Amino acid sequence: MKNNIQASKNILNLIGNTPLVQIDKVVQGFKGSYYAKWEAANPGHSNKDRIALFIIEEAERTGLLQKDSVIIETTSGNTGFSLAMVSLIKGYECILAVSSKSSKDKINMLRAMGAKVYVCPANVKADDPRSYYQVAKRIHEETAKSVYINQYFNDLNIQAHYQTTGPEIWKQTNGAITHLVACSGTGGTISGCGRFLKEQNPNIKIIGVDAYGSVLKKYHETNELDVNEIYPYRIEGLGKNMIPTATDFDVIDHFEKVTDEESAHTAREISLKEGIFVGYTSGAAVQAIKQLHQQSMFDSHSKVVTIFPDHGSRYMSKIYNDKWMRDQGFFDSYHVQDPQKVEYIQ
Repeated sequence: MKNNIQASKNILNLIGNTPLVQIDKVVQGFKGSYYAKWEAANPGHSNKDRIALFIIEEAERTGLLQKDSVIIETTSGNTGFSLAMVSLIKGYECILAVSSKSSKDKINMLRAMGAKVYVCPANVKADDPRSYYQVAKRIHEETAKSVYINQYFNDLNIQAHYQTTGPEIWKQTNGAITHLVACSGTGGTISGCGRFLKEQNPNIKIIGVDAYGSVLKKYHETNELDVNEIYPYRIEGLGKNMIPTATDFDVIDHFEKVTDEESAHTAREISLKEGIFVGYTSGAAVQAIKQLHQQSMFDSHSKVVTIFPDHGSRYMSKIYNDKWMRDQGFFDSYHVQDPQKVEYIQ
């Protein structure tokens, strides 16, 4: 009997080709049309699946990775999960240095995928030996046959999105895209997509989203790293206290800064109005769109694409937790706490 079963060989074959979804309720009344590249549709629930698979397979192709190699990385959570998932399928040990800013949900998910996790203090300088950058480097130096992914300074981070995400967006919009709005952390997503899209049409505007407390926007505008810009902020996976070489600042036209509070509320608004359960950085991206619309960045002909990088389930202990929101002072006279919608029947 002929086998007609249609199945992927493994979960890694499902990475990429994520859907483009029109959004309208959170941008109601705005000029132009708005679309979200929903990266939570990847099997690891984030766009970091793309770079994890791409970098690891490139390391295998060049012989850098051997059967008994150990994969080491610095991560705010999503890259770590994707690396742990790919490592698990391919049979590598995975060790991750994670910022304490990462939610407990993310840290528990890394452990669930078999990774060894070192949680490092978030509010220290990048060159502090306790920072997750330095901890990962130290573990790499001390671990035989280890490979340090080093996403912040790895051009393959850009290449992964240049070869996959950018072409997908171009194809899905039939080349009609006029603006790309994407959060910038390592910079791989916005740089890879930006390079590809600018090659197709140099008039496409590439807009990066940065956090207050991060140095990226000012560096883009002045080419100088201003340490006075650095202070603690809450958004994970967005902004930086140093300059990643995986960010191609030349393809980015403008940076828009957003606040922790507005981004958190906008993420919750997207989930409630669009029915798309998004993470903190997705809220930041749409918050930037709101601000840019107020600045008359878009017109009736604009076709604006934004990246929704990950899934809201990774933020249940943070932006979707009312206690956490209250503790941050995010419920105020303007942002009133959502009414209680849970009743317990005795």
